[in-house]
Amino acid sequence: MDGMIAVNKAAGMTSHDVVGQLRRILKTKKIGHGGTLDPQVTGVLPIAVGKATRLIEYMQDGGKIYEGEITLGYATTTEDAWGERIQETPIQEGQVTLDQIDAAMATLEGTIQQIPPMYSAVKVKGRKLYEYARAGEEVERPVRQVAIQEFSRQSELRWENGLVRFDFRVSCSKGTYVRTLAVDLGSRLGFSSHMSRLVRTQSAGLSLESAYRLEAIEELVAQGQETFLLPLEYGVSSLPAYELSREETEELRYGRWIQAAVSQNRVAAFYEGKLLAILEKKGDMFKPHKVFV
Repeated sequence: MDGMIAVNKAAGMTSHDVVGQLRRILKTKKIGHGGTLDPQVTGVLPIAVGKATRLIEYMQDGGKIYEGEITLGYATTTEDAWGERIQETPIQEGQVTLDQIDAAMATLEGTIQQIPPMYSAVKVKGRKLYEYARAGEEVERPVRQVAIQEFSRQSELRWENGLVRFDFRVSCSKGTYVRTLAVDLGSRLGFSSHMSRLVRTQSAGLSLESAYRLEAIEELVAQGQETFLLPLEYGVSSLPAYELSREETEELRYGRWIQAAVSQNRVAAFYEGKLLAILEKKGDMFKPHKVFV
């Protein structure tokens, strides 16, 4: 079994849990995921099966789209709704306007720098940040550069007991911490804040609308169906495509380099719509990096 699966991950499961369940359901060990989701975050988790596991690095390079909710009024240790409250700044109705929020969100679009949250898997000196956090230790965190294509409000404001909540949508590069965006937005507005809900609606070219719950996959497998399995081609949506000639295809079958008028350093090479190889540029030639024929 080779291909991609768009899984609609339920809350409470780790990405590793999903892989474990699918190994049992599909009766195969060669399975991996293309982008971690925090346990309480739901939505699209790209899964690679069989030969598709060789494409995981490219799946992770693609952009992602999320929808969720931001709450202004208090901050938490984890920057989301599941951490302990550490700071409160009660906010009264009318104290912040839609225009102020929209303007502040616009300042976080483009190429920006982020400091990862202490409760994250980023490694510093061989240890994950959340290990330091759980031990009550502070450590200097690395600054990361990420790209935010869109960060926009998707609802009116909802006021309640010194808090204000609103829905948002963000389109971003890999490595972006959406909960940190929520905290940085609150800082720009002068209030403590956190991300109170998050759903990933798109990742690695896969969308939530076409994603399957694990229960649905298990039911289809029991019926002898594999309609949930997508072709390998879905795993290279983040790479430029190059259409091979018949002669170039034969050259690649023998592991030979080819010459191609392409400016990019890495491309997905296709022949008659089928993915045959990942090519890397070396000088004025392209070398087969991974071949699928």
